[in-house]
Amino acid sequence: MAGSGLAGAGMPGGFAHDPLPGSLLRIEDLGLADISEILALASELESEDPLRRAFRLAKRRVALLFYESSTRTRTSFELAAKALGADTTLISSKSSSIEKGESLKDTGLTLRALGAEAIILRNSFSGAPWLLERATGLPVLNAGDGMHQHPSQALLDLRTMLRVLRGGTTDITEDLLEGVTITICGDILHSRVARSNALLLPRLGARVLLCGPAQLLPEIAASLGEGIAIERDLDRALAQSDVVMMLRIQAERLAGLHIDLEAYRTGFQLNEDRMEKYPALWLMHPGPMIRGLEIADAAADGPRSLIEEQVRHGLAVRMALVARALGAGSLQ
Repeated sequence: MAGSGLAGAGMPGGFAHDPLPGSLLRIEDLGLADISEILALASELESEDPLRRAFRLAKRRVALLFYESSTRTRTSFELAAKALGADTTLISSKSSSIEKGESLKDTGLTLRALGAEAIILRNSFSGAPWLLERATGLPVLNAGDGMHQHPSQALLDLRTMLRVLRGGTTDITEDLLEGVTITICGDILHSRVARSNALLLPRLGARVLLCGPAQLLPEIAASLGEGIAIERDLDRALAQSDVVMMLRIQAERLAGLHIDLEAYRTGFQLNEDRMEKYPALWLMHPGPMIRGLEIADAAADGPRSLIEEQVRHGLAVRMALVARALGAGSLQ
């Protein structure tokens, strides 16, 4: 399995099987009705009495298998599972037999033998969630696979946008975001967040503009589907947009690409001047932020920044996904 860029939205590595009930491997596997149900469940769980909520998955076992570093995704999935009453265990590549060369398959089989009923996986290889699901027969939640997808991030981003643009509705329809333009700016080439959002938002009628320099945004990115276009000039993109999602440069994946950082700041940084120029613009960022590069402090901490709100929505959405994975997702 090799890392996958933005070209081609299909399943990587030839893992052509339908996901198990409760799994979330890629955003395309969810129909609009599924998305509505997940968002509605997220709202119910968020407002449910914590003591009652903790009985939903009392003493069920959830494993978090993280081969890459993470703060927001890992912590929110762990807190989500615990809020539902589940027992969790975290396995990282630096504190387990993975460091000794154990395969993903054998690690998954070990977790299953130890009683794990669902696995939340982050892995640097595109297609790893399919391999793990097929090997273990357990529901798998994809917490980011290589440069392929990050479906739970797309769902929490959608919930955040719907709060400010559509009153927080959970009724998902094909025209829900008609007339809305979202710019995603930065390192599109390496971003699984960009891919998952670009594959989801146009299904609801939104227009997605991808913005960035040629090294980080190849022309082929526009082939992800209808409703997606490339705009190299950030100001032109922002002038058309309701929401901008900024992305960091993923230095760990550049593999020899040279980026002129001063030119990048000038052309693609979201700063105070740009936020003032476009007063109706909402700002998002999946994190981690590199302050002073793709985003300035005044923008990140300003009144139209939704960055912390995204994190809060992430906890609610991931509670819904964990509950769904273990069959506790029916609305009460």
